[in-house]
Amino acid sequence: MITDIDIMNRGIACLIRELGIVEAEAFISYLKNDRFDYTKWRQDQFDDMTLDEIGRAAAEHAKKRPFKGNAVIL
Repeated sequence: MITDIDIMNRGIACLIRELGIVEAEAFISYLKNDRFDYTKWRQDQFDDMTLDEIGRAAAEHAKKRPFKGNAVIL
């Protein structure tokens, strides 16, 4: 079972890999200082998109950044 520490370490590694160390720190700072509601932000981000648009965006993202981890196939 993955622990909270494992999740945090993997999350930080993703942020640093995608943003770099300085921008990753800035992102974390924004989340902490602004009482940022990530769930609301994500919901608002998709409010003006149709399901087809979301699906196309997800497919495009998957092509650009294929999953390279260990997935559990159900």
